[in-house]
Amino acid sequence: MAGKREGGAPPPAAAGDARPTLKTIAFMTGLGVTTVSRALKDAPDIGEDTKRRVQLIARQVGYRPNRAGVRLRTGKTNVISLVLNTDEQLMGFISDIISGVTEMLAPTPYHLVLTPYSSRSDPMDPVRYVVETRSADGIIISQTRPEDARVRYMSEHGFPFATHGRTETGIEHPWHDFDNVVFARLAVERLIARGRRRLALLAPSPALTYHRHMTAGFAEGVVEGGVTDIPFATAWVDQPIEEIRRQAARLLARQTPPDGIVCGSGSAAIALVNAIEESGLRLGRDVDVVTKQSTQLVRMFRRELLVVDEDFRLAGRELARAVLARIDGQAAEALQTLAVPTAVVGGEDEGAVAPTQARAALSS
Repeated sequence: MAGKREGGAPPPAAAGDARPTLKTIAFMTGLGVTTVSRALKDAPDIGEDTKRRVQLIARQVGYRPNRAGVRLRTGKTNVISLVLNTDEQLMGFISDIISGVTEMLAPTPYHLVLTPYSSRSDPMDPVRYVVETRSADGIIISQTRPEDARVRYMSEHGFPFATHGRTETGIEHPWHDFDNVVFARLAVERLIARGRRRLALLAPSPALTYHRHMTAGFAEGVVEGGVTDIPFATAWVDQPIEEIRRQAARLLARQTPPDGIVCGSGSAAIALVNAIEESGLRLGRDVDVVTKQSTQLVRMFRRELLVVDEDFRLAGRELARAVLARIDGQAAEALQTLAVPTAVVGGEDEGAVAPTQARAALSS
């Protein structure tokens, strides 16, 4: 009879007829559905040869678990929600974070879903939606604040999450961060070594936790180096580039302008350079700028820029690793990592290897 094979066994779904199922793989391997399911989950009681055969066939036929079915059986969605401000389009930040997260999720059953919001909306809204609807098993957030309401909310609801950046809530939670204290100190030290004595800091928004870290490192470096701090509180790296350029032009037009600037982001550094050059000054001769960079485009823009690398792909991988471990019940204190910069590249170090970021697991 058409549609039947010898012995009455149903054939696997024909191409274009339906999505492959566990039954499709069971038919093709001659194994039971339960065995196939456990092999795909890497169960320890299934032989390695069987696992490899099942997983190979699953890839070949394009098998994907039915998320609705998985949720009905297990209560899980196999989804990680990455909640990002859509205004964070700075120098590949979003694409690099996404790349890092998806790289870590690739060998797992989990899928990434981007949950966007804008600066004009409440950052609690997307988090509250995911938690209330249980539309994901874990959440990753960024732009943390010292007293972050999102962290408190997810902790109170027992919802697994990880944050890009630390908080001062007193709540132990998974996080990955870049050591902005060390970054600012390294930057100040390099500027002083280049003979700069009047230094300014273009920091992140005062509302964010890493503003405190960066300003603390900068202040320590200035005091220890015995140089002058030129206040620059009218701009921060989160502002539109044109506003940064305008405020930087005013800074450089002061009676006592800075001859060295520490900048908290690569995109903001481009605005600074534009203001320097429009002011008739020369980058690297009249003014030095030390900036973070997450892409080589910053140095390609102006080789005179002094840079410290910040690896957002690393951040994505660490955040995904942390939230998966939290879903599995690991303690939050063991899921906190800090990327520590080691050097400033540029100037007399032209051609040097870019700084590395060492991962250090921290405990409270």
